[in-house]
Amino acid sequence: MAYLSIDFAEKMEYNSYCDKKLPERAIYIKEWYFFMGNKVVKFGGSSLADANQFRKVAEIIKSDEKRKFVVPSAPGKRFSEDVKITDMLYRCCELAGSGVDFSEDFQIIKDRYNGIISELGIDMSLEEEFETIAKELKARPAKDFAASRGEYLNGKVLASYLGFNFVDAGDVIIFDTKGMLLLDDTVKAVRKTLKNLDNAVIPGFYGRTTEGYIKTFSRGGSDVTGSIIANAVRAEIYENWTDVSGFLVADPRIVDNPDVIEVITYRELRELAYMGASVLHEDAIFPVRSAGIPINIRNTNRPEDAGTMIVSDDFDFSRESLNHTITGIAGRKGFSTINIEKAMMNSETGFGMKVLKVLYENGISFEHMPSGIDTMSITVDSAKLNTVRDKVIAEIRKEVTPDHIEIEDGIALLAIVGRRMKNTRGTVARIFASMAHARINVKMIDQGSSELNVIIGVSEHDLAEAIRRIYDMFINSEKMR
Repeated sequence: MAYLSIDFAEKMEYNSYCDKKLPERAIYIKEWYFFMGNKVVKFGGSSLADANQFRKVAEIIKSDEKRKFVVPSAPGKRFSEDVKITDMLYRCCELAGSGVDFSEDFQIIKDRYNGIISELGIDMSLEEEFETIAKELKARPAKDFAASRGEYLNGKVLASYLGFNFVDAGDVIIFDTKGMLLLDDTVKAVRKTLKNLDNAVIPGFYGRTTEGYIKTFSRGGSDVTGSIIANAVRAEIYENWTDVSGFLVADPRIVDNPDVIEVITYRELRELAYMGASVLHEDAIFPVRSAGIPINIRNTNRPEDAGTMIVSDDFDFSRESLNHTITGIAGRKGFSTINIEKAMMNSETGFGMKVLKVLYENGISFEHMPSGIDTMSITVDSAKLNTVRDKVIAEIRKEVTPDHIEIEDGIALLAIVGRRMKNTRGTVARIFASMAHARINVKMIDQGSSELNVIIGVSEHDLAEAIRRIYDMFINSEKMR
């Protein structure tokens, strides 16, 4: 987003004019000027797991004066066998709900925070907050309240360490009585609170309902809080700091040292995230996407890395070097395909509608539905199908009297995503060639009208090899040109 360069006198003169002529617009312009050029920075649990990580975070924030609004997660794992603070709080809540003394477990949480405070040399105490939390858990052991306290306490500590203002997310992130985010009300509350503050730490993951109860987002929801704050303050950029240097082209557990995706559009990200390739909460995209604010995924432990830039779908890529045809590859297991055969199916009006009606009435949505003249294949989530498998088969038989119907389980879907594929000849041919060379049977292929992605179905046991082969075909081979 581009910002005008206007000195203070010009701002005051223009604001005075707006106050007289366009009062509502004047308020908008004044807020726009105030927040202009700021960055919102969110740090994940691994970035704030211990005192040493806090120091890294503080150094990152203070290295750029635009980083004025900070959204922290609760402390994450310090080592593989460690337990996240949020999980420990859930445990305390469960014990409290069963009428069991949770003081021993709660003491571990207290020791964790007190250890961070002590190592950082901060002159503060959380004893009053600890007492309030313990009292509330005994009286009303609500999971959302318990889970939110990790971010709340970490926000208190980080604000004190940075010398920043602390803003309770419960005062500005607003949900309705059904737990749905009220984005417009939230944005207004955030702007009203932050416009008079030079800086602030706003805990992630939670807010409060209009009835006054604490409500959390789903796991990873601190990403969403950061996105909302970025929208509200019209941030120049939303930096999301984690423990990886951006999105990777493929899963590093499958492909050795995959490349980092330097730039990705929101649409490409949505496609890959749906298949499980994500270091960002899916709902974090929408608040910044609507405001045209880019997201930069960065690594707290390697702040010199540029990371991945997530940009609007209409971003001008004309000057970007076209290194690879595809942007990313991701796959997911756990699908089944309902294969239906019937002679002259294509001439039977409403055939597909009747089949989909059966799925709808049984609460099943379909992923993909390639078809032929006499065949139809519908890919669905296996877990959802399994509870009503026999019922669905019986009802399809009744509705359309197929010549043959069967369910094939153990299907994996693999997405090959890239904005460049649309203008590149032979992309699908190269995908089939890579599968043929590996003797992998492609059970289904589907390409959207936007030509942004190609979805193929393979057996679950072939998924990892399919990803490796496609990576070799589109990434490694193109590097050698």
